[in-house]
Amino acid sequence: MTNSRVKQEKHPFGSGYEALGVASVLLVIMWIFYFLDAYMSYDYTDLGLVPQTLSGLKGIAFMPLVHSPIDIHHIINNSAPTFFLTAALLYFYRSIAYKVFLLGWILTGGFLWLFAQTESGNHIGMSGLIYFLAAFLFTSGVLRKYFQLQVISLAVVFIYGSMIWGIFPLKEEVSWEGHLCGLVAGVMMAFVFKKEGPKRPKYQFEIEKELGIDPPDLEGMWNERVRMAEERQRALEAEQMEQVKIIYHIKGKEEANRQSLAEMNQQPDMNSQSNETSGQ
Repeated sequence: MTNSRVKQEKHPFGSGYEALGVASVLLVIMWIFYFLDAYMSYDYTDLGLVPQTLSGLKGIAFMPLVHSPIDIHHIINNSAPTFFLTAALLYFYRSIAYKVFLLGWILTGGFLWLFAQTESGNHIGMSGLIYFLAAFLFTSGVLRKYFQLQVISLAVVFIYGSMIWGIFPLKEEVSWEGHLCGLVAGVMMAFVFKKEGPKRPKYQFEIEKELGIDPPDLEGMWNERVRMAEERQRALEAEQMEQVKIIYHIKGKEEANRQSLAEMNQQPDMNSQSNETSGQ
């Protein structure tokens, strides 16, 4: 039980159940608004955001939840990215996720209300917040230099990279200004919360450097090992030399002369024996 608690405390991210649960609740609320708008007499599109008008201010709070009741593809296209990007934010940035999400919601709508053209009409839909989430996840992962978060950045680019075209006025019915405001707000929040949330684990040498501990002298350690190996080799060779005994017999001059004479005397005897043998 103690080990499991330690592992939970050291876990750098959030809970997968919480991330999926909250993302599911947000998705359900979106669809509730859609069905209410489709089957109730009240026109929920009035809760959308109209730039630079007092009545349009309520759209900052309600715009992401309202979708077109006559085009179900509007909410269908926004459902999957809303779910996955919200879950990714809550899981990988648990400690700051709710602050980031709330500020992103307000800033996306606030920027749109301030800077969009009045004649651009009534803005509805979750797409502005989707652009905020994608921009935050991508930028934050790049800034933090944390491998797991960089993987999320690459995944966002791979899956939602084509959304970049949505910030340009290519289609009249698309709120490109809302997309652009969401993207700008996401990049801003990534820089604002750069020093909060999950951090890249530090290597041992980085910790020692911060504590003022000098790095190990690797070259000196290697040289010392080489020196010790050479000493062991010399000691081994000396031990082997001691085990080999060399005995020298040094003869005196007189003894050497006597041995030479004896060898010379033996030589005629051998010659005479060979002659007798040949005569027979």
